[in-house]
Amino acid sequence: MKIQGALLKEQGVTFAVAIVKPHVLNSRIEANRLIGVLEPVFGGVPVVLMAQNARGVPTYFGRRDIVRFLATLPLGAVPWKEFIVK
Repeated sequence: MKIQGALLKEQGVTFAVAIVKPHVLNSRIEANRLIGVLEPVFGGVPVVLMAQNARGVPTYFGRRDIVRFLATLPLGAVPWKEFIVK
């Protein structure tokens, strides 16, 4: 499976953000399960999930400090790339 995501470092904290379908964020159980699956893919760093609505507005799920930071960051500034999930 392939997933779009990014590794970022801000104020000494390295973390990942992964793009998911909006329905994933509707279930905390499913979102937390997916974060657990994705953490090894991104080298064990904290993972935040991001989904967009029909207008492209992002919603984030994960560590609150990282979510707050990402909410201020334009999506175009994120270095997105493809990752393989085994």
